[in-house]
Order: sequence, then structure tokens, then C-alpha cells
Amino acid sequence: MELLVGRVAKAHGISGEVVVEVHTDDPAARFAPGVTLRARQSRGDGPERSYVVADVREHGGRLLVRLTGVDDRDAAEALRGSLFVVDSDDLPPIDEPDTYYDHQLEGLRVRTATGQDVGVVAEVLHTAAGELLAVRRDGDGEVLVPFVGAIVTSVSLNDGVVEIDPPEGLLELG
Repeated sequence: MELLVGRVAKAHGISGEVVVEVHTDDPAARFAPGVTLRARQSRGDGPERSYVVADVREHGGRLLVRLTGVDDRDAAEALRGSLFVVDSDDLPPIDEPDTYYDHQLEGLRVRTATGQDVGVVAEVLHTAAGELLAVRRDGDGEVLVPFVGAIVTSVSLNDGVVEIDPPEGLLELG
């Protein structure tokens, strides 16, 4: 499975840097100097290309990334809209219990401890206050569920189910 780790927003400066919107929980590893990134156009046209990260620095909640072979503004601008992707099979296994990659949770059914179906995990949101599961309700919008042990009581990847014990009123907030 192909996972999005970043998107080129625009060129930065005249020396070939690109501004990258981060879509990964581990940008330090995914965009470290020496790492090879696979890039494809967001529209799906054109060939996939590989780039080696030469340098990276933070810039206003995004990353400024210099790629080997992208040496001027025109070359950087040509990457605008490109998606950096990794293959999920290339990710290292997680050794910590109750820790998951986002893509493992997305698509799982969510139900309460009493068996009430809530919906499907559409996205995992990483916020300053912690992780949230964006749960698409069956025909009734979306609800945000804090991904904390007091609320998320179990995750079964084999059964495809996240079990929650929501505090009163949480499911009515969506």
C-alpha cells in the first residue's frame, strides 16, 4: 500500500528548495538527509521519480527540503503538487504495544463497548493535544474521538474493529 508522507506546496528561494506539507507522524525519519523519496504527480500523470534528500529544515509548520539534482527555482517549481510516497511494506515493524501506524487504523469499524456501531475511522489527526480518530458516522457526519486509553479500550487489526467507551455526550458532538 502506498502511503503519502508529504506534498510539495511550492518552490522556495532561488536555489532549488521546496516547501513540503508533512503528512507523516515521523518527519525526522522520512525527510532525513540521505533518505530517498519517491515522488509522483498528484494528478497521476507522468512518471514516478526518486530524489535523495540533501538537506532539510523546519519553516513555519512545514519543511524546507533540498533534493539532490534540484538545483534551481525552475526545477523546484516543476515539483509543485508532487506527492512523496512510501510503500507500507517498507515501514519498520512497531515493537510498542498499543501503537499503530495511521494507515492501520484508517478503515477500521468503530463500535462502543456495548456493541453500538459508530462508524469507520476516516483519518487519524495529530494535534498538539494528542491524536484524534476522525470517525465517519453512518450517514450522520463525523465525530472526533480522542485516541486515549480511557476512551479507546481496544484495537483489533485482525477483526478490523476499534472499541470505544465514550464519555456521555461525545458521540452527540459530531
